[in-house]
Amino acid sequence: MPLLRWPPLALMLGLAAAPTGPRYTATPLMANIHSQKKRILRAERERLENRRYTSTIKTYFRRLEAAVTGGDDATADAEHRSLVQTIDKAVKRGALHRNTGARKKSRAARVRAGSSAE
Repeated sequence: MPLLRWPPLALMLGLAAAPTGPRYTATPLMANIHSQKKRILRAERERLENRRYTSTIKTYFRRLEAAVTGGDDATADAEHRSLVQTIDKAVKRGALHRNTGARKKSRAARVRAGSSAE
């Protein structure tokens, strides 16, 4: 069981109940070494920031598709621009692999070009 995801930050702060199931033990595995405790907290913070980037990218992509479907070119251009900027920031920060970022930008460009081709 990977220690990086256990225990979640919300659980450590007392904001959530402990998860149940075969993947989790009855007693949480916690490091005894101070630097490892800090590393666990830092990894959780970084994981949540990476999830924020990926979630934002999905949201912008849905907005782009909605703008293209609605036929609003100005909104579609603005959404495409913000989507590409967010993807570039996520790649620069390491939340996305550069090939994944390139694939997502290519897909967004295809969706955007599909509106002008009609």
